[in-house]
Amino acid sequence: AGKKEGVDKYFCVGDIVGYGANPHECIEITRQLKCPVVCGNHDQAAAGTFGTDYFNEDAKKAVIWTKGALGDIDKDYLKSLKLMYQDDECTLVHGGLDHPEDFGYIRDAAEAAGSIDLQKTLLCFVGHSHRAAIFYKDAEGCVQFAEEPKVRLTPGRRYLVNVGSIGQPRDGDWRSSYCVYDTEDNILRIERIDYDVKKAQDEILKAGLPSSLAVRLAEGR
Repeated sequence: AGKKEGVDKYFCVGDIVGYGANPHECIEITRQLKCPVVCGNHDQAAAGTFGTDYFNEDAKKAVIWTKGALGDIDKDYLKSLKLMYQDDECTLVHGGLDHPEDFGYIRDAAEAAGSIDLQKTLLCFVGHSHRAAIFYKDAEGCVQFAEEPKVRLTPGRRYLVNVGSIGQPRDGDWRSSYCVYDTEDNILRIERIDYDVKKAQDEILKAGLPSSLAVRLAEGR
């Protein structure tokens, strides 16, 4: 998708591993992008630096399986990832900027407000909730939810984008989601792309992971 979009720089907001049957391959792809990456709670759990009390039973089983599937080099890479990344224009964090180590969720404007208030850059990209959305703080200081998945940037506003999830959506749309920041036209847009759900489901089941992790892929839940 990135090549077709003409993307020249990538960013990753974490949870490279978690619920799928190909954690090593996902790490390899991410490393090859040579892009800024922040860690997610599943990344830390798989590396052994975050406890499993946070997770439900199926997620705990996935963490244990993932730990067993990864080698030391993969785990060392996950351990090396920081909680936050910031440059002159954007910030990356997996959950929210308010205590990023706690991996809080951003699912609506009220939850977005706490992070935008701490945001020092024009843009902040997050994940974690698996629900793609664009939020912004208007001139009156109110945090708004953008009704459309495509937004032209307005001077004076700050934007927080939940990029959604690759292959693990929770918003009823089974397709993978990602965000493109068009720096030439000053546009943010959430995009969706099809993938081979059946193949992913079969690999999850073959690996012996909980069947619910396979079933929900087709439901986007």
